[in-house]
Amino acid sequence: MLPPILSTLRIPVVASPMFIVSGPDLVIAQCKAGIVGSFPALNAREKDGEPPLLDAWLTRIAEELDRHNQANPDRPAAPFAVNQIVHRSNARLERDIEICHRHKVPIWITSLGARVEVNQAARDCGGIALHDVINNVFAKKAIEKGADGLIAVAAGAGGHAGPLSPFALVQEIRDWFDGPLLLSGAIATGRAVLAAQAMGADLAYIGSPFIATVEANAPGDYKQMIVDSGAQDIVTSSLFTGVSGNYLAPSIRAAGMDPANLDRADPSAMNFGGGAAKAKAWSQIWGSGQGIGAVRDIVPAATRIDRLAAEYAAAKAAICG
Repeated sequence: MLPPILSTLRIPVVASPMFIVSGPDLVIAQCKAGIVGSFPALNAREKDGEPPLLDAWLTRIAEELDRHNQANPDRPAAPFAVNQIVHRSNARLERDIEICHRHKVPIWITSLGARVEVNQAARDCGGIALHDVINNVFAKKAIEKGADGLIAVAAGAGGHAGPLSPFALVQEIRDWFDGPLLLSGAIATGRAVLAAQAMGADLAYIGSPFIATVEANAPGDYKQMIVDSGAQDIVTSSLFTGVSGNYLAPSIRAAGMDPANLDRADPSAMNFGGGAAKAKAWSQIWGSGQGIGAVRDIVPAATRIDRLAAEYAAAKAAICG
């Protein structure tokens, strides 16, 4: 059963937080259009000596959504989410937890390690905590450590994708867990959203199609590459972050590397919130999931969500009558 905060969405979709790409403009547009918008806390980067940019982002998002709700009481915005990378290399984690707690962030998404104290902080300010997992073992650990729900990151997802089929992953989790379950992995149409629910997920977790939107904080070439590419253009590699992820092969070639012959990275070299030199060198290596063959143009986020909603309704009518 879904908690109230997730049960009133226009369509059962949460937009996934994307490195660099997700920021206030995209989150606000997603929420106003009726789905959960999200961003990684680490995307809010300030220079040394400047006040925390995360604080300013959360203030802006809350104020704009509040104005929208006052002007549109019959069409309120969906809640928003903030993603915390809880890996030990994230030197900002404690500071960012305090900021999110103070702002009463409604949905917390955690990645790369389940932490009891983060889940407690989310609930203490009235929110819920969703943890992303790539297998059933990690799923059980996350719930044991107090996560309220799970995000099953299956094969084909953008970012740090898992290796398992969504059928296998959702089936194994649903054998023992009846709480909120989201599914990530090549979901780019309303039909795929309905399919995720048919498999046993409550909500679809969608990222890559929103790269090709007006509000996304992505270079124009990145957006166009999403439009021009398909599943055959996605390469899986651990080189760039130390964790296996999916990337656009044309962006790897443009950086002077052969997508078919990439080195493997040492997982102990993972670095989130640091490693500026490598981050700059690889800033043009662009992530994406396998579902982008359905993305054929660059449009406002609201237009993309309108299409998802229409496709979802049509698929539901065709199957359910």
